[in-house]
Amino acid sequence: MSRSNTHVSQEVTAQACPLVEVIDHVAGKWSISILVAAARGPVRFTELERSIEGISRRMLTLNLRRLERDGLLTRTVHPTVPPKVEYSLTAMARELHSYLTGLVEWAERHRGSIAQARTAYDLAAATTQAGQPGPQPGVR
Repeated sequence: MSRSNTHVSQEVTAQACPLVEVIDHVAGKWSISILVAAARGPVRFTELERSIEGISRRMLTLNLRRLERDGLLTRTVHPTVPPKVEYSLTAMARELHSYLTGLVEWAERHRGSIAQARTAYDLAAATTQAGQPGPQPGVR
């Protein structure tokens, strides 16, 4: 890599690194589901487990701990027998939830266009693999 490109690469890495780390934590399949479920108010572990289809108890526990560690969830233990534990979104997580809601709305609006683009791309790729020159994806 040339010297000029190395500087640009280091600058991009320095700026992108915190973003990538945060996205890795909050944009995971389970993290988003947990944040959406907890947005309705304090929620108990068993309620989360029932409302998030396909998540195991262990995966739920690991994600809850990570989200709590990141400052996105508050864990409250009520001194009862058995102990009652509730999870709530922090102010930071409520802000994130509003952005996630916008992303979901964007995805809903563009779902059809994305499906069409995928179909066109796959058709072009299949035609090219068959040895026939086909239209290039994204080129009309």
